[in-house]
Amino acid sequence: MLQPRIPVNPLPPSHPAPTATTEPVTTPAPVAVPAPVPSTAPRNSVQLTPGSAVALAAGGGAVVLVVGAVLVSMLLAVAISAASIAVVTVVLRLLVRDMQKGR
Repeated sequence: MLQPRIPVNPLPPSHPAPTATTEPVTTPAPVAVPAPVPSTAPRNSVQLTPGSAVALAAGGGAVVLVVGAVLVSMLLAVAISAASIAVVTVVLRLLVRDMQKGR
């Protein structure tokens, strides 16, 4: 259904359409091609020394600890906010109920 449809010309033209004017074709002068620059062998992989592997592991652990601390503190802030809103709701319900009884 959504496949592209390429128009097909069943009868190609027998001769090209004539152009208005024809100009002589000039050949450009050959351009000197610069010599290729020798390239160094590309490195396919990163080589880790034992010291850099330890540093990488320590850095990754530090990132995990920082992100975990941030997420836990955000969760704690939401929990404290929810608890305080629940307490305020209970107090307001009690005050409204007392006002309706006329005390």
